[in-house]
Amino acid sequence: MKLARLILIALIFVCTSLGWAILGGALQSRTSGRGGEFESSIADGWGPPMQQPHPVVSYASPTSPNGRKQIQPAASDVQVRLEYEPKSRGLFRYRTYRAQFRAEYRIENPTPITQTMTVAFGFPAGNNSYESFTFMVGDRVSNNAASAAKGIVEAVTLAPGASVPVKVAYTTRGVDRWQYAFGEASRVRNFSLTLFTDFTEIDFPAGTGSPTQRERAERGWRLDWKYPDVINARDIGMSMPSLLNPAPVAQRITFFAPVSLLFFFAVLVLVGMVRGINYHPMHYFFFAAGFFAFQLLFAYLVDLVPLHLAFVLASIVSLVLVGGYIQALSGWAFARFAILAQFAYLVLFSYTFFFEGLTGLTITIGAIATLALLMRLTVKTDWEKIFTPSPRTHPPEPLQPPPLPAESPLI
Repeated sequence: MKLARLILIALIFVCTSLGWAILGGALQSRTSGRGGEFESSIADGWGPPMQQPHPVVSYASPTSPNGRKQIQPAASDVQVRLEYEPKSRGLFRYRTYRAQFRAEYRIENPTPITQTMTVAFGFPAGNNSYESFTFMVGDRVSNNAASAAKGIVEAVTLAPGASVPVKVAYTTRGVDRWQYAFGEASRVRNFSLTLFTDFTEIDFPAGTGSPTQRERAERGWRLDWKYPDVINARDIGMSMPSLLNPAPVAQRITFFAPVSLLFFFAVLVLVGMVRGINYHPMHYFFFAAGFFAFQLLFAYLVDLVPLHLAFVLASIVSLVLVGGYIQALSGWAFARFAILAQFAYLVLFSYTFFFEGLTGLTITIGAIATLALLMRLTVKTDWEKIFTPSPRTHPPEPLQPPPLPAESPLI
């Protein structure tokens, strides 16, 4: 292959890579511009991540700061059910969920005199809605004013050593994670929390404690945290299952597309030289266009159809374009080899971006596998003969007609 052709092929590769950079930038601008709008919509409809605070119990005490002594509930029995309901907005998917909260706290008067105990219960988020809310002190349903931002406060008079149950229930919605926070509670006694999930992929946020017992339920897990007497108890939390967002996947595939095309061109050029198949640079232009069609179609399909279906459709279109073109040029024998190479370098390489943290390893494995393949296929190749230009042969001079015999003089 002449050096001029290699330079033209390299120029086609550079121009195609520039096209991918423009497409990736357009995707990035498109998603960043609409991402804030979608996040605001999700926050308005589903609320932020939920963090339920532990209730605060206090009574009047002249010797305490601010004249009130804070204590913890004598016992706590909390039950939470999380129902995972992910939502899609354009190229984004959000880990939304519904939470059903039920709790019973036992408030006890630890002093030797009758006290008016104040129970303050806060909500997970101040800008969210809480359905089916109930707050009972003993058998009495509280009618005190309550707000999502300030919570609800109720008072009850207890004799020395007496106790009363406080029951709370509500249903709300959130996104990303749910958490139960102990706040400034330095010591927690007789605490129990049972968490039910309808999903199997469980993950505990950073800074939270692992359950003391776990058991597989019908559709998910039953997780139990039991703190008989714990100082500096760790918060309890659950992150929603991870989601594959189409927007970042499409961006990463587009920005790294030149790597797959580089591998494909390298294999096609070297193997073609060995087998005597010398494609014109215009052929390589159409090969690159077939590769580009994959990212272009995938980038706009993910907004309309599920992510994996968009990937399959874009892969089939690109394989048919490039494979069919090579088959028309060189026949099925070489087309099968080219389709396998395209499937490895384009489809499999792009699919690894569905998994976080595999990009560097994939490029390394692809480079080593390509090197091994080319070394194997070209081990007996006479490179001197391939890269030595053929001597120019001058066409033979046309045969000259024999001269006519001289005419005899007239007698």
